[in-house]
Amino acid sequence: MYSGQGQHRSADDSRAENLSVITRFESERIIRYAFALARRLNRRKVTVCHKANILKATQGLFLDVGREVAKHYPDIAHQELIIDNAAMQLVMNPHQFDIIVTTNLFGDILSDLCAGLGGGLGLAPGANIGDNKAIFEAVHGSAPDIAGQNIANPTAMMLAACLMLDHLDMCESAERIRTAIGGAIEAGDRITRDLGGKGSTTDFTAAILERL
Repeated sequence: MYSGQGQHRSADDSRAENLSVITRFESERIIRYAFALARRLNRRKVTVCHKANILKATQGLFLDVGREVAKHYPDIAHQELIIDNAAMQLVMNPHQFDIIVTTNLFGDILSDLCAGLGGGLGLAPGANIGDNKAIFEAVHGSAPDIAGQNIANPTAMMLAACLMLDHLDMCESAERIRTAIGGAIEAGDRITRDLGGKGSTTDFTAAILERL
């Protein structure tokens, strides 16, 4: 859906089309990565989110591949959820989830939902991982509207660094940083404005460094 293939809009604006393409190769690649990541990070469950009940061809293929891959990881629990139910379950009981794997459009939506559950985009890290390269970033982007004001929440960038450390098999260091961030937020004395506090970027960073 995001590749732009098959996009068409009629000259009279009466009809628009977009092509959805799901391949076995790419489905297996992302789902196998999710299960391998769960095993490497000692996580307990992978939830495959889909809409195969309606989009029987494309999402059906994705779901079938998920079931095939899950058989190779008997130590990881495998769950299947229709995407709209998954969205509801995330709001009602987010603790039941561990790792979620889905297609790009659904993942784009759920990732912001999850960021909201955690406290907003200022807390949400992102990772773009390929075979030979990886880029880690805050999902909110560069936020130029608050540049130079010393009010930005640095948590998303720090947690992106944690994802990088996980990727480099430096999980112990990543967990130390996460623990320090959690402690600083829980204390609440120097948190940034988006979290309900009055602290600056510098103040909040200092509180995290003290705990490290």
